[in-house]
Amino acid sequence: MKNNFGSKASFLLLCFLLITNYLYSSRAQQCRPSGRIEGKKPPPGQCNQENDSDCCKQGKMYTTYECSPQVTTHTKAYLTLNSFEKDGDGGGPSECDNQYHSDDTPVVALSTGWFNHKSRCHKKITIHGNGRSVEAMVVDECDSTMGCDADHDYQPPCPNNIVDASKAVWEALGVPKDNWGGLQITWSE
Repeated sequence: MKNNFGSKASFLLLCFLLITNYLYSSRAQQCRPSGRIEGKKPPPGQCNQENDSDCCKQGKMYTTYECSPQVTTHTKAYLTLNSFEKDGDGGGPSECDNQYHSDDTPVVALSTGWFNHKSRCHKKITIHGNGRSVEAMVVDECDSTMGCDADHDYQPPCPNNIVDASKAVWEALGVPKDNWGGLQITWSE
């Protein structure tokens, strides 16, 4: 009897430890905010609102992230509209090659965690949305760690789940122009 009780207790303890370890590692893989920054009012004419881009608001607190949700075969994301051309709302040249890109080319910027220190530069991703899919090349980072300054065109930090796409991507997905700007999508490598 005693030996049987010890085996059951050991088994239950092992199960408890395995479940605890699983739950801890699952939580550790979740992306949590890394901080907050306070918005500054942009100097006159310094926030480009092409494509309905937001400008930082004085005193508003903006959440920052150093991570993005885990990449899967169908990573859920939010598609936004960005100009990668000189003087466009994307700000300066693209992070991957220090160049500007035509809005007629299917290119994207990924949130900081997915951009992953340039590891996805010039790689193609497939974007699925509106019942269609399109391949686009990663050329830039949608910075989730900083914002509200001249380097970021006085725009807030990106959320951690953004695929910021050129007009060519929106056209290829067949989204009517009056609906451009925000769309739930999935993407894959």
